[in-house]
Amino acid sequence: MITLTTLSNGFRIVTDTMPGLQSATVGIWVGAGARHETAAQTGIAHFLEHMAFKGTARRSAREIAEAIEDVGGYINAYTSRETTAYYARVLAADVPLALDVIADIVLNPAFDPAEIETERHVILQEIGQALDTPDDIIFDWLQETAFPDQPMGRPILGPAENVAGFKAPDFRRFVQGHYTPGRMILAAAGAVDHARLVDAAEALFGGLPARAAPAQLPARFAGGERRELRDLEQVHLAMAFPAPAWSAPDLYAAQVYATLMGGGMSSRLFQTLREEAGLCYSVFAQASAHEDTGILTLYAGTGAGDVAELAERTIAELHRAPSDITPAEVDRARAQLRAGLLMGQESPSARAERLARHLAIWGRVPPIEEIVARIDAVGLSEARGFAKGLAGAGRMAMTLYGPAEGAPDAATLAARLAA
Repeated sequence: MITLTTLSNGFRIVTDTMPGLQSATVGIWVGAGARHETAAQTGIAHFLEHMAFKGTARRSAREIAEAIEDVGGYINAYTSRETTAYYARVLAADVPLALDVIADIVLNPAFDPAEIETERHVILQEIGQALDTPDDIIFDWLQETAFPDQPMGRPILGPAENVAGFKAPDFRRFVQGHYTPGRMILAAAGAVDHARLVDAAEALFGGLPARAAPAQLPARFAGGERRELRDLEQVHLAMAFPAPAWSAPDLYAAQVYATLMGGGMSSRLFQTLREEAGLCYSVFAQASAHEDTGILTLYAGTGAGDVAELAERTIAELHRAPSDITPAEVDRARAQLRAGLLMGQESPSARAERLARHLAIWGRVPPIEEIVARIDAVGLSEARGFAKGLAGAGRMAMTLYGPAEGAPDAATLAARLAA
């Protein structure tokens, strides 16, 4: 059963009680991510997430980890473009402890200068590792190419020069501006008692003053090309196209389209590029939605001598999709999406994530049956209609990394797709 309570300052508590479970996932989701940073702050939301685990006024970094692991639980966090989340999974009896620890690290980080320097080095190593991982860094470049000179396009990890300069006052200013109660959601699923969580949340978060957070800049898909020539074994190629925002009516048409194009071994791109042509080992497509925009991403890796054919075959598949997507493909894609959604219902962590995400987007948590119905409402005409709009938009972003001299340019491919 899903239950929602909003405190007087705007802080929200949403729970999904799952009978029969012995554990629960509980966490705080904050509507502050990479897109809420200024250019000078790029990377600070992610750095702040790291610093939450480096000690508070009450606990050292070691004590934070031990508090949860002493009872057999685990604690983690992540930063995305629109959200920073701090969460733990524990046994039912330890939910109050988990919430106390999470509240402590979110509300009372110490920002000890020595710990900042240690974690700065860790994040710089993380950035270096990403730069050395082609099928990782290419997506940062793709995002930047799709959304140039705007927060939505900046890397979550941030540039090394920013990370090298952040100090404690920078973190405090970001928290003061963005960690407002109206942007914070306590979500929990599993063996949880809603009333007890509300009482605990009132004690921990009820005293936070309600205040407006800075307005975020809208995102605008522009597109273009970035080609990084490097002596690698493969060319890593990624393409992106405009896709619907969370609230758009064609959100699930985009999800069905991405799934039938590159969502599994039976998908078009997998069958065409790998099984029939032998051009790549890894290929996939996915549609990601944000508050006011979305992005449909395609990826494949191939040899230098095959990159032109791979790019052209990919565009050919996208070009013909509006006229020859089949009912069987739509049925299969719907089944994959439906199954993934329903299987996620068996995990308290997935449920807590869904609670927070949907509440942040729509101000409510729609019943799972409503989401399934929206997926099932995507028919052949909706899938073909989305494919036609994508092909006719004439906008795409493309990034290549490796020995990519032989690849056609993005403008030529976009024109061919729109023809």
